[in-house]
Amino acid sequence: QVQLVESGGGLVQPGGSLRLSCAASGSAFSAYAMGWYRQAPGKQRELVATITSGRSTNYADSVKGRFTISRDNAKNTVYLQMNSLKTEDTAVYYCNTVPYRNSFWGQGTQVTVSS
Repeated sequence: QVQLVESGGGLVQPGGSLRLSCAASGSAFSAYAMGWYRQAPGKQRELVATITSGRSTNYADSVKGRFTISRDNAKNTVYLQMNSLKTEDTAVYYCNTVPYRNSFWGQGTQVTVSS
């Protein structure tokens, strides 16, 4: 079993940056492909960034070139660096494995992009 705790969200102006962190407890973290998901009000949860155990990455078109996912297996942590934020990036951000496991969802971290 893995427990995931997200942090780093907040209120930022358009064009600003935030760095999200996801700390994982439990064993075998390094073997999982991990992803950052987000859910905006009234919308379905979507996968925005993925990193494999071999550190290959993939991004949704909506964030490509602006977001960077990384991982530190020694710290059991996944990061999401978000630059050039837009109002449409406003959402609750979650990390989970890819594909996700329902029992792994954490509380998420709120990101609000507004002037």
